[in-house]
Amino acid sequence: MTDVCETSLSKRLKAQTHDTHDKLDKSIMSAASFDSVDGYVRFAEVQYLFHRDIDALYDVPALQNALPGLADRRRLALISADLTDLDRTPPDGSEEGLAFVAAEPVDLPTALGWLYVAEGSNMGAALLRKAAAKIGLSDDHGARHLAPAAEGPAAHWRAFTAALDAVALSDDEQRRAVAGAEAAFTRVQRHVDARIS
Repeated sequence: MTDVCETSLSKRLKAQTHDTHDKLDKSIMSAASFDSVDGYVRFAEVQYLFHRDIDALYDVPALQNALPGLADRRRLALISADLTDLDRTPPDGSEEGLAFVAAEPVDLPTALGWLYVAEGSNMGAALLRKAAAKIGLSDDHGARHLAPAAEGPAAHWRAFTAALDAVALSDDEQRRAVAGAEAAFTRVQRHVDARIS
């Protein structure tokens, strides 16, 4: 992996996915997902489907080497527990299939883009956590997956982006990472359109 770009990968991902990310954020917030437990459940189902899509990535050795502590960032089990707290069964979502399947080859740059989206959602979780508390949910009941990392969301994000930016990618590989992030945002938007909107 050579021909490294001067702009960090995290900054390039943020800049080049801004419009798609903004559209998704507006879709989630305009649906009043945190006005009631039922609205929150639909949001949690979207989270579950997305994290189910990427769950296999947390076991990929090349990604674990590139992103120290990756396995500890996995949230699918927390989201599943949140849904169970609320007497809901995690959605099947099999109509679309998984974005990544365990033991199948993974394009590292593409996977980095998907993980950027997953980790970025943790930054917004601090605000969503406060909204969830207003409808009676907490870090111990129904909103586990919104709980901040022990070191705090900002430090957690900085550690992730530092590791992400340390991965030497060529310009072509950075483009694939951006395409991966766009695909991730688009996938979540489809889940939102099907379950929340």
